[in-house]
Amino acid sequence: MSESLNDLLAALHAERVRTWDARALEVNVQQRAALVETADREAWVKAGDDAPDFRLTEVDGEELSLESLTAKGPVVLILFRFATCPACNIALPYYARNLWPALKALGASLVAVSPQIPERLVEIKRKHGLEFQVASDLNRLGGALGVLYEFDEASKAAATARGGFIGDTTGTGTWELPMPTVVVIDEAGKVVFADVSPDWLVRTEAAPIIEAVRALTLVPAE
Repeated sequence: MSESLNDLLAALHAERVRTWDARALEVNVQQRAALVETADREAWVKAGDDAPDFRLTEVDGEELSLESLTAKGPVVLILFRFATCPACNIALPYYARNLWPALKALGASLVAVSPQIPERLVEIKRKHGLEFQVASDLNRLGGALGVLYEFDEASKAAATARGGFIGDTTGTGTWELPMPTVVVIDEAGKVVFADVSPDWLVRTEAAPIIEAVRALTLVPAE
């Protein structure tokens, strides 16, 4: 049986149910539910769109762009929140195990993108020894793809009470983060697959991403 990312994330939530203060858990659950309910799905990136032009800074210093990446083949972008996000520390290693080897074999690039500044974002790449690129966006790409959200008032109050402000964590100075998003872009700069989850404990499994890239490369499944 193949490994399921959403099973891993469900286990994270179950651990929180067992261990978190009831009020903290309620704020977390209600914020995620509200995002699902109120998300402007029409604004989200969709298959068939032209990919927005972008410039990203890889945490090891390389400058990445739509043009430079698509010149090498199809591109998979995974938008995530920040380096110390617990769910992201489950998702990116999962993609390293279950997605990256297949993409590499198909000649595709994989770039994990966060609004966090490179000096802080590098932590997640080093911690997990990620071989794919991890890049900083400062929310420009997230905005262009229509997938940004802002903390609700209860979440802002809870974070402030803990002495935290997500804008300090990311270095952006705002309460905005991207919803977990996967975008597959072909060599012509066209979006051929897009999946957005307003609930950050629900994310795209590897299999549909691999299928989307394989369809571009005309390599049959084994």
